[in-house]
Amino acid sequence: MQRYKLLEWFGVVTAIFYSLSVALNVGLEFLGFILLLISALALALWAHLGKHRGILILQYFYASAAIIGMIRWF
Repeated sequence: MQRYKLLEWFGVVTAIFYSLSVALNVGLEFLGFILLLISALALALWAHLGKHRGILILQYFYASAAIIGMIRWF
């Protein structure tokens, strides 16, 4: 159970830093997309292990958005 909580909170914290890096508009957008991808992967694993299907599907969308953002940034 403890590992599940670690995945959950790691995903939450990286998502918070993603949001801040993009919202502050200080040139950290690409790093933000990397953080979004890391967050989505962590939360997807947490959702899969906990059988949270709706959250799992949402994380696939967030991971796709992160990859699109990284590609379009360059």
